[in-house]
Formats: sequence, structure tokens, C-alpha cells
Amino acid sequence: MQRASRLKRELSLLTTEPPPGITCWQNENQLDDLRAQILGGADTPYEKGIFNLEIVVPERYPFEPPKIRFLTPIYHPNIDSAGRICLDVLKLPPKGAWRPSLNISTLLTSIQLLMAEPNPDDPLMADISSEYKYNRQLFLLNAKEWTEKYASQQPRASKPLEEKINQSETSIANESTVQKRKGSNIGKKEKKSRLDS
Repeated sequence: MQRASRLKRELSLLTTEPPPGITCWQNENQLDDLRAQILGGADTPYEKGIFNLEIVVPERYPFEPPKIRFLTPIYHPNIDSAGRICLDVLKLPPKGAWRPSLNISTLLTSIQLLMAEPNPDDPLMADISSEYKYNRQLFLLNAKEWTEKYASQQPRASKPLEEKINQSETSIANESTVQKRKGSNIGKKEKKSRLDS
């Protein structure tokens, strides 16, 4: 009962006074299954991206934290390919920092901050973490590319990218057949010179 009344109050607050760049709602009128959207922050590689999240509220909430994961793929050292998030406020003590005084709005804001400021010292994705630490330009490029591919507001934006990829694949295929033809001519010349000698 406490969980239901608290969740209704939190959802009402999230609807009337949502944190900037965050929306949250019930999935198919189920109080324990929520969906959220976080807009990628300005001056981050996730800018202009819309990231969908799933929030599963446990029976023991607020004494146990909700399980939150990204449904939209994101290139980030603290978020794995299944969308799981490495963030202390999503875990119970002693390893985590969840407290019943925290709420879903606070968690979503913390995730939004994590997107803007990754923590490479506590990664879920070691390869992305080392890229973030030692090759920041490549990390930013990959993160932007994933944002455009998976979290873009405009589905049309991916079509020109696909067309460019297809065009480049076609030109690569054409070049390789030309090289094969050249290579086969060279082979015949070499064979003739070997036969003559």
C-alpha cells in the first residue's frame, strides 16, 4: 500500500514538475512498470538524442531501489550492451548508496548526470572506458555515431547514412573488381615472359 501511494505521488510530481530533459510515465497502466525518456545533454556526444529507459519497481520499494536500464543502445563506459547502468544510487548498501529518501526523479537526474560525466574508474564496459581515458576524440566520435544511429529524433537522418554506406560499399566492390582484372592481366603477362625464357 505504501509503495502504491508513494509511486502515485512520485508520478504525479514527475508529470507536473519534471526535471529538465526528463519524462516518465506508466507503461500500460501498470504502476510497477514505468518508462522514461532522457534527452542527451547539450555539449555532450549524446546531444539531440532521445534515450528510452525501463524502470521496474520492486515490491519492497522504497526500501529497495528500482531496476533501471536503457532500452536505447548507448555508447558509454558505465552502461553495458544490455542497458544495465553502473551507478551507486541504483544499488543497496554496503556497495551502493540507495536510501528510501531518494526517488525516481532523483535517480533519473543522476543517470542524466552520468551520461554527461562518465566514471571511467568504475566501468561496465572496459574497452569503452579505456577509450574514454586514453583516446577521448575516438570515444566522442563513436558516442555521437551511436546517438545518431540509435537515439536520433529524426528517423530520416539514418537513411542518408545508410545510403552513404551503400554507395561506399558499391564503390569498394567496383574498385576490387577493377583490381582483380588488372591483377589477372599482370598474371598473363608474367606467364608469357616465363614461357619465353
